[in-house]
Amino acid sequence: MGADKRVRVLYIDDDPAFGRLVARALTRQGMEVTFAEGGDAGLAQLTQDRFDVVALDHFMPGKEGLDVLQEIRAMPAPAPVIYVTGADEGRIAVAALKNGAADYIVKDVGGAFFDLLGASVRQALEQECVRRAKERAEQEVREQRDRAEMLLREVNHRVANSLQLVASLVTMQKGIVPEGPARDALVETQTRIAAISQVHRRLYTSRDVRRVELDAYLTGLIQELGQAMRASGTHETLRVMAEPIEAPTDQAISLGVIVVELVTNATKYAYPEDAPGEIRVFLQREDEARIRLVVEDDGVGFDIAGPPQGSGLGTRIVKAMAANLKTEIHFDPSHTGTRAMLSFDVPREATGSGADEEPAA
Repeated sequence: MGADKRVRVLYIDDDPAFGRLVARALTRQGMEVTFAEGGDAGLAQLTQDRFDVVALDHFMPGKEGLDVLQEIRAMPAPAPVIYVTGADEGRIAVAALKNGAADYIVKDVGGAFFDLLGASVRQALEQECVRRAKERAEQEVREQRDRAEMLLREVNHRVANSLQLVASLVTMQKGIVPEGPARDALVETQTRIAAISQVHRRLYTSRDVRRVELDAYLTGLIQELGQAMRASGTHETLRVMAEPIEAPTDQAISLGVIVVELVTNATKYAYPEDAPGEIRVFLQREDEARIRLVVEDDGVGFDIAGPPQGSGLGTRIVKAMAANLKTEIHFDPSHTGTRAMLSFDVPREATGSGADEEPAA
């Protein structure tokens, strides 16, 4: 309140004589007081004018103070209410405070009551100023956060579009390259681009642009891989069994690239051309902070200590992405076929539990 503006108080009571005493006492304390006789008159006054504070009596004929209090609190931007009663009963105080009263005072005709009422009016005003300042600050924070998320969502949208353009250029290049290692390298490049593009497509449509739902992400990624496999003439069945877990964007990208490399490698080397099989991807929570990824097949297996298959680029990419996750890839020597495993920490607990199986190809 400005120093030159008097505090406006509406006093609602069924006793005009006591109302005049209240008006006289608060006026001496520098306040401007309006008296309303009864609850309906007070509510009507509030619809016609603005007051800084309302003092409200409890015992009134017709409409009791608690009923009036509820109607005041239901108004848009209501003034703080100080509840006044001649009965020193704790249940009344509790009921008034539960219904939104800013303070509670037991009235009498002595001077102490008027001083207490004036102090309570000033305190209620200070509390209201603090509350409104807090609301404004919180609103500003929300607006800034919303703007930042909108901008980040737009960035992710543009990145996804750019990645789609790069993928299209790779497709065009692949179309003029004859069958052989160069064409295969372009196909693998497409799948790596898809892993990153999937993240950004999900981010610009997500409610939280900072985190990715890994189960939905891996399911979509494996579906894209399955479509690419069918287009290239391979027919392995891909399955995803992933718990609903969220992870930061950087972790999701690293995880997606790892899955792409391991699944692609399995489609190339796990099964003979005339005997396609199944490749499975598991994502599950080990505990509240740690996630486990498994990519496995039932194929011919490979010698872990032997030389890398193909150019070895995929192996280097997997090791680099695993390092980003602060972990290492391990292989289960007891598994028939190949089973690659890694565990890593996610800085937020899962959104749920239970695995959902999604056939992808």
